[in-house]
Amino acid sequence: MRRFIVLSFITLDGVMQAPGGPEEDTSDGFEYGGWTAPYGDEVYGKVMERLMKPADVLLGRKTFDIWENYWPKHESGWPGINDVTKYVLSTTRKQSEWKNSVFLNSLADIEKLKNSNGSDIQIWGSSKLIQLLLKNDLADELWLKIHPLTLGKGKKLFQDGTIPAAFTLVEGIVTPSGVMIGNYKRAGEVKTGTVGA
Repeated sequence: MRRFIVLSFITLDGVMQAPGGPEEDTSDGFEYGGWTAPYGDEVYGKVMERLMKPADVLLGRKTFDIWENYWPKHESGWPGINDVTKYVLSTTRKQSEWKNSVFLNSLADIEKLKNSNGSDIQIWGSSKLIQLLLKNDLADELWLKIHPLTLGKGKKLFQDGTIPAAFTLVEGIVTPSGVMIGNYKRAGEVKTGTVGA
């Protein structure tokens, strides 16, 4: 079984839309693209270097469209990204000239991929895909990079349909620019009780 690892840049109010640049995703009039740019520092860079080691990825179609137009020409920024397998959940696309792209069209395809043999699979961006994974208890691990700002609108990491689930923090880092980076692993059911009892 392969582990699904979700890696997300988010704001304090959970927005994950267009962290990388102004033109990345302007859907629904989103005007804050590139909101992560002011928070780069040496600590942040070292964590990103670790997370960007070559690994197979699972992407939603919109994120794939962005990546397909960018990474083949900029591999020096992410060595190996063109060689890994890119799994894409899409009902509208079936092929790409970007090598090692494999198209999936259903939750059943994703479950089959998860139950296959192989290494961990990373999920970047892809808000609707992540919500599908969270709704169906398919996310094994989260790497959240929580930035110290609110945007009020935009695509969110957690939406309606996320199931109750417990996670354990296995690594936490705070960067000089105030980004909280947490690595959370799935840890069973939600437990409740009475405080102070």
